[in-house]
Amino acid sequence: MTHYLDFEKPLAEIEGKAEELRNMARANEEMHVEDEAAALDRKAQDLLKDLYKKLTPWRKCQVARHPDRPHCKDYIEALFTEYTPLAGDRGFADDHAVMGGLARFNDRPVMVIGHEKGNDTQSRIERNFGMARPEGYRKAIRLMDMADRFGLPVITLVDTPGAYPGKGAEERGQSEAIARSTEKCLQIGVPLVSVIIGEGGSGGAVAFATANRVAMLEHSVYSVISPEGCASILWKDAEKMREAAEALRLTAQDLLKLGIADRVIAEPLGGAHRDPEASIAAVGQTIAAMLAEMDDMKPKALVKARREKFLNMGARGLAA
Repeated sequence: MTHYLDFEKPLAEIEGKAEELRNMARANEEMHVEDEAAALDRKAQDLLKDLYKKLTPWRKCQVARHPDRPHCKDYIEALFTEYTPLAGDRGFADDHAVMGGLARFNDRPVMVIGHEKGNDTQSRIERNFGMARPEGYRKAIRLMDMADRFGLPVITLVDTPGAYPGKGAEERGQSEAIARSTEKCLQIGVPLVSVIIGEGGSGGAVAFATANRVAMLEHSVYSVISPEGCASILWKDAEKMREAAEALRLTAQDLLKLGIADRVIAEPLGGAHRDPEASIAAVGQTIAAMLAEMDDMKPKALVKARREKFLNMGARGLAA
């Protein structure tokens, strides 16, 4: 069953009518409705183009959070072979919001790490909706250390509303774990590439995305705070999230201009959830291209370039 966002309601009505006609024809073979259904399909396609021609930042947030959007697990299953998950932080527990392990990408050994939100009620609860606890970031640190030791490129897939803000997470050193993970990203002498596949929320995303190359899917978002959180702080009203989304400049297109993102990956019309296979393939091609750019770089050069990238961040936007 297709999940429609609130601004897609007119589209839902048209596509629903087309499907209803086809269901009636299947129940009664004497009915010939293909021409009418095809006309509705064309109307729906035109409307879809209009809706997605120029999405507002808030609508992009909605698309980035779409429940049917491909998640980290989907990308790993489709793009990587011989994936061997590694669990635990060797200190407290395993955090299911963070998945990672050894794998092969285009037959090249790599370490892949990402946030996983889950795709149904049970898995979302198990994965804590992609909100990592300290042990998740400490697991990522352990995996990045291993990759550095064996000279393996690190690929991170970011999709989180932010780090988990619960009492237990704070007691176990949430901010310290995020800072250490960010620090580890800056220290490893192997290529590090990151793709924002949905939401990139706050330090919980930065802890994985302090990379040599950062790519964003066309309708993904990346910000220091969610629009709802920003609106609650600035206006004491979470309903002003549309204004907050505009002010935060959180879209892939804005962040490319500011030099935060290095690439924007085009999505199929209507978002990644409408053609997951094409979206995943595009992400795979982008990862391969980003890794190829660093094939001849030595460890010290990789570290230096990564540090300079983040020290210079925002300069492009200021110059403009």
